[in-house]
Amino acid sequence: MESKTAKWLTDILEAIQEINDFVQKNQIRSFPNYQQNKMLKRAVERNLEIIGEAVNRIKQNDEQTLLKIEHARSIIALRNHVIHAYDSISDENIWSILIKHLPKLKVEVKNLLENRPK
Repeated sequence: MESKTAKWLTDILEAIQEINDFVQKNQIRSFPNYQQNKMLKRAVERNLEIIGEAVNRIKQNDEQTLLKIEHARSIIALRNHVIHAYDSISDENIWSILIKHLPKLKVEVKNLLENRPK
C-alpha cells in the first residue's frame, strides 16, 4: 500500500470520527433530532464529501485497496450527489448511512491500515 493510500484512509477515519463527535456533542439520538439541526447536517454532509473524495483518490491510485472497501462506488456516488445535487439530499438517506454504513466502513478502514505491509 502506498503512503498516499494510507493518508487517504486516515482522512476517512478522521472524517468518520468528526461525524461521530458532532453527533455525540449535539446529543443526537434520533432522526428527528438530526433533521432539525441544520448546522449538524451540513457538517455531516461535508465529512461525507471528504470520505467520498478520499475513496475516489484511492480508486484512481490503488485498485487493490479499493476492492477491499465494500461499498466504494456507492461512497463515491454519494459524494457526487452531495456536491452536485445538494438541493435534493435526503435526510433519511444520510441518517441511514450514519447508522448502518459508517460503523462498517470504520472497521474496514481500520483493518486496512492495521494490516498494511510495513
